[in-house]
Amino acid sequence: PSSPRTYHNLIVSSTMVQRSSNAEVMSMDLSPKKPAKAYGSDGGAYYDWSPADLPMLGAASIGAAKLHLSAGGLALPSYSDSAKVAYVLQGAGACGLVLPEAAKEKVIHVKEGDALALPFGAVTWWHNAEGSSTELVVLFLGDTSKGHTPGRFTNFQLTGASGIFTGFSTEFVARAWDLDQDAAAKIVSTQPGSGVVKIAAGHKMPEPRAEDREGVVLNCLEAPLDVDIPGGGCVVVLNTANLPLVKEVGLGADLVRIGGRSMCSPGFSCDSAYQVTYIVRGGGRVQVVGIDGTRVLETRAEAGCLFIVPRFFVVSKIADETGMEWFSIITTPNPIFSHLAGKTSVWKAISPAVLETAFNTTPEMEKLFRSKRLDSEIFFAPN
Repeated sequence: PSSPRTYHNLIVSSTMVQRSSNAEVMSMDLSPKKPAKAYGSDGGAYYDWSPADLPMLGAASIGAAKLHLSAGGLALPSYSDSAKVAYVLQGAGACGLVLPEAAKEKVIHVKEGDALALPFGAVTWWHNAEGSSTELVVLFLGDTSKGHTPGRFTNFQLTGASGIFTGFSTEFVARAWDLDQDAAAKIVSTQPGSGVVKIAAGHKMPEPRAEDREGVVLNCLEAPLDVDIPGGGCVVVLNTANLPLVKEVGLGADLVRIGGRSMCSPGFSCDSAYQVTYIVRGGGRVQVVGIDGTRVLETRAEAGCLFIVPRFFVVSKIADETGMEWFSIITTPNPIFSHLAGKTSVWKAISPAVLETAFNTTPEMEKLFRSKRLDSEIFFAPN
């Protein structure tokens, strides 16, 4: 049996590791970042955020990327090492989706505001129509904890110059597809593009089917609002109730829009989840407070930027004059938040006597404090 000294050493060692981990998170650069181009062609480009530039991606095992498709652009069929949520930021187009063990692909019309849950093993392609006047832009956020590189998606292309079958010998390809070796060599090598290509003029792509959207897509701009505060802001939450595939992905998400100079209440995720936030439109000020009451981030976030709030850290935002819109994933399918201001604040639930002592204040000041924000929930319109 282990001696008391052994148990003591284990406890000390565990405490030191915890303190080291806390210090590492507290010292990380949490400032919002924009992505870098990974690859592209005249059909469009793929951009991603690197854990080298945004260290919290690696710490949280979260991947983030954006796909831009110009008119006629096609993102070639691929699958990923990570489960994801896709959100259409701009434009309209088509998404081909083959779920694991499915016998038939879904061809889905996608448009701005659409959110799709993409589980492990899903094969997708994305297409922007040849005559489109607008780029199709899709954001991907997901869990990389089971992936090859924590904090970064690894995508496996099925075709093209970097496609899976370029790595197999002609003999293996021929046997797999029941072709002669000349035909196998030709079909593997004729697509010189990689990742994103432009389709030939006049080439007819499959037409989306309305029924293929059912149970796969939720449009966050059209869905019923979960929170709607006039003059303050509104929220649509993506969870297992309105999009069942979210359960397989293991992520929740929300779209938040707040008005000009409105504030989002200070709050934290109370189920050990990370908050990954992409600013869709507008901008504003962001503050994040961490361990020991230390403000770890004070900055201005603008459209196109991504930032991550560590577990249990408290975040608050105040929009600029034009307002602010952001799309977030939370690393649990049914997230729970606790707010520190507003009528649903934890302060409203705590006993007056405890508040007086906690703030070391008078009963009169406690009553004044409790009397505020009785009608406001999580968004506060400007005075």
